Amino acid sequence: MPKIKSAKKRVFVSQKRNAINVARKSALKKSIRKVLDAVADSDIELAKKLFIQAQSDIARARGKGVLHKNTAARKVSRLAKKLIPKS
Repeated sequence: MPKIKSAKKRVFVSQKRNAINVARKSALKKSIRKVLDAVADSDIELAKKLFIQAQSDIARARGKGVLHKNTAARKVSRLAKKLIPKS
């Protein structure tokens, strides 16, 4: 355990930020899962609405530093590909 006041604060702040980031990442995964479930149920209209929300959540996570920009772009791209009907 740190003895210096600033080091103690860094430990506290780091734990707090970690908890927030874990919560954000969990919410992001739920958002993506909802889209995938709608696609699996062949409910494309619902999936498109949920995709817009998931895209927003991914962008927010990217802005907050939870996701790298390329990771965010990859996730959006893969979700968008799932919405395209297979011919």
